Amino acid sequence: MLTGAERTAALERLDSVDVLVVGGGITGAGVALDAATRGLSVALVEAHDLAFGTSRWSSKLVHGGLRYLASGRVGVARESAVERHILMTRVAPHLIRPLAQVVPLLPSVRHRGLIRAGFLAGDVLRRSAGTRATLLPRARRVGATATVALVPTVCTDGLAGALVAHDGQLVDDARLVVTVARTAVSHGAVVLTRVRAHDVTGIGAVLTDTLTGASRSVAARAVINATGVWAGTVDPSIRLRPSRGTHLVLDASTFGNPRGALTVPVPGSIGRFVFALPQQLRRVIVGLTDEAAPGPIPDEPAPTDAEIDFLLSTLSAALARPLTRADVSGAFAGLRPLIDAGGGNTADLSRRHAVTESPSGVITVVGGKLTTYRRMAQDAVDAAVRLGGLAAAPCRTQEISLIGAPTHPDSKSTAGLPTSLVSRYGGASRAVLDAATVDRPLEPIAEGIDVTRAEIEFAVTHEGAMNVDDVLQRRTRIGLVAADAERATPAVTDIMSKRAV
Repeated sequence: MLTGAERTAALERLDSVDVLVVGGGITGAGVALDAATRGLSVALVEAHDLAFGTSRWSSKLVHGGLRYLASGRVGVARESAVERHILMTRVAPHLIRPLAQVVPLLPSVRHRGLIRAGFLAGDVLRRSAGTRATLLPRARRVGATATVALVPTVCTDGLAGALVAHDGQLVDDARLVVTVARTAVSHGAVVLTRVRAHDVTGIGAVLTDTLTGASRSVAARAVINATGVWAGTVDPSIRLRPSRGTHLVLDASTFGNPRGALTVPVPGSIGRFVFALPQQLRRVIVGLTDEAAPGPIPDEPAPTDAEIDFLLSTLSAALARPLTRADVSGAFAGLRPLIDAGGGNTADLSRRHAVTESPSGVITVVGGKLTTYRRMAQDAVDAAVRLGGLAAAPCRTQEISLIGAPTHPDSKSTAGLPTSLVSRYGGASRAVLDAATVDRPLEPIAEGIDVTRAEIEFAVTHEGAMNVDDVLQRRTRIGLVAADAERATPAVTDIMSKRAV
């Protein structure tokens, strides 16, 4: 359980740990889980909320690195495929489903041979990672009728079918972060949100409770900086070139409630695509851009008008009816923490992660991507064990199931439960209902939004949500559409007022 009361008590007790983790995104949560399951004492501190930064702004794909093959980054692609396999088969199969990526064969689509070759190479990666075709089907070509069945609003003029490949898709990226963090807590980690670390060195930091202003020093035998695009504020020796990835949110009905992801090549580019990805809550997200984002790092990056127009126009080239601004119900952007490797476009920078040690002894893990968070965490903890002289067991996270996974010991039958609830909680769905004291627990929080009242309460009592924004923006993602957030806010506020802990 992550609760406000437990947070306060844990912070008051905190004096020294083996590993102090700074940053509560997917990498930091992964580091906390890895360290805790090796038998180390570990505390994670996050200045805002879990998944506050880049981790909640992704395309929500657990992908096999197909894009990296196009630029010759075979090692990165192979690592992605291996980590995808681990996540989809052992660690978090309840949060990931196979998703068809559909490239329509329209007269405007060039380089068909290269796209097909890339899909076939992706199959090679899938097989080399041990992922069976029963989980992620082989790449294939389908006819026009099958194409329309997958992506109903595709342009049919000159349509000669489609190339189809499969990848993994998370029900939600922020939900993965929260689940990893809760699993880390179940193995003994301390997770503290609204706690800012400053004066950070390799042997500890000063921690300030942003709710009360109280500060305390905490000693550590190793300190790991997992703050993503803010890594340079903790370790000034880190040099990043952030890249902005923008997505648009549209109603799924705009695309005829697709069963696959419409995938459109970016004109003039090899290996870059714009996707229309079906999501939970009857939405589709359209993305994504890759634009340099120099300057100060904002708490919440904003899409530019040029990026919005680029996404709409690129995707519209493959649609029967062009998209307009009126179709867009929301938009968001995230910053990729890319390692500065000199000149060139951000699209050309490596997505490989790095683990470094600063002059002050702080270990920084940076770069990479959501799919490879587990391996990033493993490498960071390996470095902490080595440099800190820690007595620790080997990494175990390849085999440890997250809370809700079918093989997790606390998972229970989901028979008779709402599909939407199960997609977000898996085998922990029954626990969400068993913990509910709210009236009408299975009733939607608002008309047309399939998030139950029980889930709102659970976000407060078990998942560390401390305010309405935590619930709407990160625990449920209702807030990706402002109009939905406005409709849900009264009920969320009422439930939270009765269950503040």
